[in-house]
Order: sequence, then C-alpha cells, then structure tokens
Amino acid sequence: MKIKVNHGKGGGDKEILELTETQKKVIKNDIEAELFDEDMERRLKWILEHKYEQCFKRLKDEWEPKLAALGVEAIPTNKDAFAALVFSQPTYKDKSQRKE
Repeated sequence: MKIKVNHGKGGGDKEILELTETQKKVIKNDIEAELFDEDMERRLKWILEHKYEQCFKRLKDEWEPKLAALGVEAIPTNKDAFAALVFSQPTYKDKSQRKE
C-alpha cells in the first residue's frame, strides 16, 4: 500500500508512505483483511480531519475577539466563510509570517 499526496501547482504526487507486505500482514493480524483498505483510508481521513478541527478551533478562539475589536459585526458560522474573513484581515499572518 502506497500513500501519496498531490502537491498541486505542477508538483505532482509525492509518496509519503509505503507499507510492505509484512507490515500489512502485521496490521491484518488485528483487523480483517477484507477491511484493510477501508480501515487505512478511514484512519488517514480521521487524522487529517482531526488536525483541521483542532487548528480551526485555535483560529476561531484567537480571532473572534480580534474581529470584534476590529468592529466586525457579523461573524459567519460557516467555517470556510469564517476562515476567509480572518484571512482577509490586513493583520492576519500565518505561522511562517509570524516567525519572521
């Protein structure tokens, strides 16, 4: 099993993990072989969704008071709309920009 990530912008796919047959057999010792692919996909999806949820919570906790202080009267309940509002603020900086 190979796990790849598409880097977009012409970057192509990058392989980030390949499980050997032996590694897969070790995992199949604990889960049914027929469910292996589905289970691995579910686990990867959970990890990325969990990371997104935790990052969004921190973004929201940080920026709700800032937006109120900036006079923003309507804060979207939709996550993407909220993030877009935050990212449109002139004072917004991502982690790399904050490190500079």
